[in-house]
Amino acid sequence: MSARKVIAFNRKASHEYFLEDRFEAGIQLQGTEIKALRQGHVQLKDAYISFRNHEAFVKEMHITAYAFGNRFNHDETRIRKLLLHKNEILKLEQKVKLKGYTIIPISVYLEKGLAKIEIALAKGKDLHDKRNAQKEKDAKREIEKAMKNRY
Repeated sequence: MSARKVIAFNRKASHEYFLEDRFEAGIQLQGTEIKALRQGHVQLKDAYISFRNHEAFVKEMHITAYAFGNRFNHDETRIRKLLLHKNEILKLEQKVKLKGYTIIPISVYLEKGLAKIEIALAKGKDLHDKRNAQKEKDAKREIEKAMKNRY
């Protein structure tokens, strides 16, 4: 049994990018952010990961203000530090600099009470790649439908 509760999932990620390596990272959050996160008020639509001084940060991840947070509420789109091992950060930094990859968040979830984020090393798809992926998906759906109706 997995103690993982998925809070937000980036559906557009697999459509817009070729996803390669995946990593799990912790997120450094402020007081009311975890409460809003537990309520599911997270959006990963435009989020991406950047590096500064050999540290990883998630930018443009939107966590809505906690309803009962009063003056102690957080900034909704502030830059949040990711908690990764140093060798993982160095590996990701090198890939981004040399090979034209980007790093995007795939999902945010709670595991054993801790907020985690799944990030992926990704390379952007061209328009024809997106069309081919859609054609393959449609063909697979048609085959499954035909097989279901056959029996």
